[in-house]
Amino acid sequence: MSKLDDMMEKYEAHLDKYFTGHDTDSDLLRKVAKGLGPSIYNNDAGQVSCSDKKELATIKEKFLMKKHGLEDTEKLDEAIQEVCAQYKSARPKHRTVFYYVLTKKLGLEGNYA
Repeated sequence: MSKLDDMMEKYEAHLDKYFTGHDTDSDLLRKVAKGLGPSIYNNDAGQVSCSDKKELATIKEKFLMKKHGLEDTEKLDEAIQEVCAQYKSARPKHRTVFYYVLTKKLGLEGNYA
């Protein structure tokens, strides 16, 4: 089994545990992981801290606005806060899972076609 496959198992387990009632799209999850590149294997870069305002701003600016071409609206901040609330009890919060849930929540799946 590859390192990516190992990570995918972790991510799917997190989705099942912290996002109940969620039907995981494994293909999309893998595309999000691949889009993040080797950073998913780095403990610091591969995780999200919802208590770090600077990091949340970076998620909005770099992932949602730059990568997906979204406008800076309150809707983006609300979506990020909703994912933080859903993922609150998790240690660690995997960046791939966080971005995947944002992608699904905001209907951005087509950007990974």
